[in-house]
Amino acid sequence: MIISMKKGATQEQMNQVREIIEGFGYRVHESKGSERVLYGAIGDERGKERLTCLEAQPGVEKVIPILAPYKLASRETKPDSTVVDLGLGVTIGGRKLTIMAGPCAVENEEQIMEVGAALKESGAHMLRGGAFKPRTSPYAFQGLKSDGLVLLAKAREKYGLPVITEVMDIASIELILEYADCLQVGARNIQNFQLLKEVGKTNKPVLLKRGMSTNIEEFLMSAEYVLSGGNSRVILCERGIRTFETATRNTLDLSAVPVLKERTHLPVIVDPSHGTGHARYVERMAYAAVAAGADGLMIEVHPRPEQALSDGPQSLRPQEFKAVMEGIRRIANAVDREI
Repeated sequence: MIISMKKGATQEQMNQVREIIEGFGYRVHESKGSERVLYGAIGDERGKERLTCLEAQPGVEKVIPILAPYKLASRETKPDSTVVDLGLGVTIGGRKLTIMAGPCAVENEEQIMEVGAALKESGAHMLRGGAFKPRTSPYAFQGLKSDGLVLLAKAREKYGLPVITEVMDIASIELILEYADCLQVGARNIQNFQLLKEVGKTNKPVLLKRGMSTNIEEFLMSAEYVLSGGNSRVILCERGIRTFETATRNTLDLSAVPVLKERTHLPVIVDPSHGTGHARYVERMAYAAVAAGADGLMIEVHPRPEQALSDGPQSLRPQEFKAVMEGIRRIANAVDREI
């Protein structure tokens, strides 16, 4: 349930409403708009009828049922779009697009420094790179692990780009928190609810990648796990879903962008690299994602894709990425956004 306070409600009236909600056994989620305060009562749905009595409380405008099962992620709870601080002056969710880029996997210092320099020159905002790599084959490159995190931190220090990297399990969270500015939960872990609960307890932004067979409601329920743990800095990433089509690695569901923007206040980005699996399609799908209303992009960049230990066929070379960035700027201007 959402309790909407009247414009001009006093602090005493708001405090009394909070006390009543908590007295009923609910947790209170506060959202401050430009004119009024909204309180979300988070808890057992079976007792929500008791909250309707708050309409008689001084300072309360109305009590509104939340129809969506994802309470904290819903725009009903927070009508204004959330802006997430990623560190080092980088944010996501406002008018400015945020571009995250880098190799699928950190391979060595030369590679990650070369990519970092290219991203900085091209105007990207965030460095992505996998230190722990979930692979379909147990014989494939699994990442440099802690050594990879150290290299990402070196690149961040040299080029001033905040770092995002994937967390695969609960045991690695504490280590990754020492080095990363944002935690990525990959498509394979999007319904690993224990992991989602744990990253919900952290103080770092969390990017959630949509699963290969995850529908929109399930995706938002995964975000709800993180939000309900107390971490409000959640970003959603559309990276393609699995369909019958085999021409591309996945089917990039760009319709998910306006649907998510309608249903949730959380920022939404698109990963056209994983979405298509082919570098030659990344440029056009990146432009389409911006036109569809995405708040940002995640693009794979590697100095030598033919030698990449992971996802080389979908990676852009630095010069190719630079050209794509110029195109993104043009599309952004056309839809009243900027980089």
